Amino acid sequence: MDLKVYPSERAIAALVLAHGAGAGQMSQFMVQAARGFGARGVTAATFDFPYITAGRKIPDRAPVLERAWRDAIDAARTEIGDLPLFIGGKSMGGRIASHVAAQGGLEMLRGLVFLGYPLHPPGRPEQRRDAHLPAIQEPMLFVQGSKDAFGSAAEIHALLPMLRHARLHEIAGGDHSFKVPGGTAKQEPVFDDILNTVVEWMRSIVAGDK
Repeated sequence: MDLKVYPSERAIAALVLAHGAGAGQMSQFMVQAARGFGARGVTAATFDFPYITAGRKIPDRAPVLERAWRDAIDAARTEIGDLPLFIGGKSMGGRIASHVAAQGGLEMLRGLVFLGYPLHPPGRPEQRRDAHLPAIQEPMLFVQGSKDAFGSAAEIHALLPMLRHARLHEIAGGDHSFKVPGGTAKQEPVFDDILNTVVEWMRSIVAGDK
């Protein structure tokens, strides 16, 4: 397991973050997010799914992705010590994290973070990927663009009453990658807002456990 750790001084928690379907852990989004979390008091860890390591473009089947997630969690536990553990990811990475959480057996997991949850394929809202979500016992945070073609913030909002301890942070005008109208000048504040929101949510969960 090629786990890359971004340590944080005086960390309040750790977050294992998985990449989306199209790029691995060294993509710009993943590196910036991991570094950003580290700068905000959360030790971050990233990894590559097997198909990325093998140089393939097509994601592995769900059981392979889920096994990789469990291996990453085991590897991360040896690195983070007793820090409160959260898991999640960008798009597919977050969805597979939700599969693993719904299956249970993850000791001391504090919560899940979904950065653009892929609720359905673009243009096919009937092909839902949410049947397992009510089985998740841990708190969940969805960060979702209002114009996400894989599931808008409004669609995620409609799910919340069926889920335990779930919260939505909407990115107004954001697409699946949280890009908003207005060019690059608008993107940095959006990205900072996402990281700040996730960290504050994690702090609230950890504080509530004390």
